[in-house]
Amino acid sequence: MAVGGALLASAPFAASATTPAATIRPVPTRGFNLPGWFDQEDGIAPSRATLEKLRRTGFETIRLPVNGDLVATGDPVALRRIHDGVADLVGQGFAVLVDMHPSGDLHTVFKSDPAAAADRVVQAWTALSAVIAELPASSVYPELLNEPPMDQAAWLALRDKLAGTLRARCRDHTLVWGPARFQGIWEIADAPPLADDNQIAAIHYYAPMAFTHQCENWDASPLGRIADLPFPATKDAPAVRNLVSKLRSAGDQEAAGLVEQELSEPWTEARIAQDFAELGRWSASHGCLVMLNEFGVLNFCVDGDSRASWVRAVRMAAEANKIGWAYWELDQGFGFIRSRQATDGFDRSMVAALLGDG
Repeated sequence: MAVGGALLASAPFAASATTPAATIRPVPTRGFNLPGWFDQEDGIAPSRATLEKLRRTGFETIRLPVNGDLVATGDPVALRRIHDGVADLVGQGFAVLVDMHPSGDLHTVFKSDPAAAADRVVQAWTALSAVIAELPASSVYPELLNEPPMDQAAWLALRDKLAGTLRARCRDHTLVWGPARFQGIWEIADAPPLADDNQIAAIHYYAPMAFTHQCENWDASPLGRIADLPFPATKDAPAVRNLVSKLRSAGDQEAAGLVEQELSEPWTEARIAQDFAELGRWSASHGCLVMLNEFGVLNFCVDGDSRASWVRAVRMAAEANKIGWAYWELDQGFGFIRSRQATDGFDRSMVAALLGDG
């Protein structure tokens, strides 16, 4: 097991028919994402006391988004900062996913010049692989590219190139990758595993987004105009009918239609369990380990009980299929604590939903 026992206790799926038993590792789990640290030049690290409390509470894995633009030049200060931060987390007993998270600028380049964008990602991993190589393979997991902003065929070619770039220095580290373009659970069917015996396929789950992203405020999406949508939900539930009626009365056909579309089938614990059972079958049929390294509910206007119920249902469905998980995120819009700098302000209902036995 990795440092601190940060792994599923149950036996994993076999990584491949040819993988030696000694190299098969279970999937990191019981985790959370920690954006706002290495994906920003002036990112804020969590306090040691907060990390210690999270570890004592039962969290075992941290997914760390990294802005490749900050390391692509090989800046020794930036690279040492990442090395020391990850090493400290490992020393506290966490497994760590080092996630290459494209910046907004890189997303723009992917639209205008995909080849140049791909070269920038390769350059970033060429620099960052030197850091990964110095960190323990039992605890540190490089993730090739978050939500690859390209079509699947182009991504699979780049994925293989990035895997080769990492393998040049990191022979024993488990490589993590997800399908293009949103890393959605529905996209994995079209993405065959790497030709590598030490890998984890990682997917994201935010369904239905009318529930998980209600009241979002960072763009002009109709999701920002949806509020008080419960979970579980069916299109005929009184709360849903009232919401749709209110939106239509306000002339917001777009938001009303989105709610009706996403609830054309009931969203219940059973539906979530079905989605993860299908993912488990993909994992077994391909001999490829799987991780859910993003899922979450925005806390702006959702009912707290509904939020906890959805999180619990997703977590339990993942665990039932031997799928590790890391919640998005710690202390921002989707978070479950008030501040990474404080040890108070933990949302007890969310912690129970994530770590409870039931």
